[in-house]
Amino acid sequence: MTAVAPAPARRTLRNPRAMARWGVVLALVALILFGWARYDNFLSEYNILSFLRYNSMFALIALGMCFVIITGGIDLSVGGVAALGSVVAAYASGYGLAAGVAAGTGAGLLAGLINGLVVTRLKIAPFIATLAMMLAAYGTALLLAGNQSVSVSWDTAFITFGQNDFLGFPIPAWVMLAAFVIGWVVLEHRPIGRRILAVGGSEDASRLMGLSVETILTGVYMASGALAGLAGVILAAQFGAGQPTEGVGWELFAIASVVVGGTLLTGGVGSVAATFAGAMLLALLFNVLNFENGKGWISLSAYWQSVIRGAFLLLFVLIQARIATGEEDD
Repeated sequence: MTAVAPAPARRTLRNPRAMARWGVVLALVALILFGWARYDNFLSEYNILSFLRYNSMFALIALGMCFVIITGGIDLSVGGVAALGSVVAAYASGYGLAAGVAAGTGAGLLAGLINGLVVTRLKIAPFIATLAMMLAAYGTALLLAGNQSVSVSWDTAFITFGQNDFLGFPIPAWVMLAAFVIGWVVLEHRPIGRRILAVGGSEDASRLMGLSVETILTGVYMASGALAGLAGVILAAQFGAGQPTEGVGWELFAIASVVVGGTLLTGGVGSVAATFAGAMLLALLFNVLNFENGKGWISLSAYWQSVIRGAFLLLFVLIQARIATGEEDD
């Protein structure tokens, strides 16, 4: 008799995209095991907590980018919006932790709203609309900051948002995890998640089904902006200053994380959990490179790390293209 695989396993084997998402998780696990076997203190408490504290910012913008790309759009403004959010949060930090977080996140929310309105009302391509917002956000941040870093208030509890722990875990990591749990619930278990996927699959078909495409798209860009602003708040609280020139290249990390997680750049398909795995995989890759530099066998500068990031993005785009071609053949 021939053994028959369980139904869930058969569905996974027949679904190339599901296999690609599991591949990201397996690659992440393999990289963790490699680092544990090769480097001393790789899985030490200090390295793990530092890794999560710092990379929470990038994971947050990757989450927002995931929803935007699922709709078939792109948000190139997340780095500039994060820089703007950090400056606004730094200025508001003197009024307390809540004021700083609200101001920085609110600045991002406003930028996202403008992005959404420009895309939906003015019918400007997302690439152009968010590129314009990126330039405007950086310019506004530099104007507000006077072309220099803006120190946060050390007289309030604002810096605890980026530097302190809660239950032995970094507060930024708690924020990151909470955001991803909410994002996962929204996409996988709420009607709005199915509507977002439907819009990404076909805007015309979504309109025929009676969906308010413009409202959904605007909401998605607002969420991306708010998460970028929140990342800027963490940046200011973690480093003690608003950074108007930070955020350069953050949008590339976010896009790479989403693509590595199996989300289609053409929209209609995506996974919050796989995006989280993709963000952690890319961040961990650079953590491994830093440990390798410490061994003295190789010495890779930040420029080489950018090359590797670009190579990873190209590799996974090619994999996506092959998967799409295979599905069309089927």
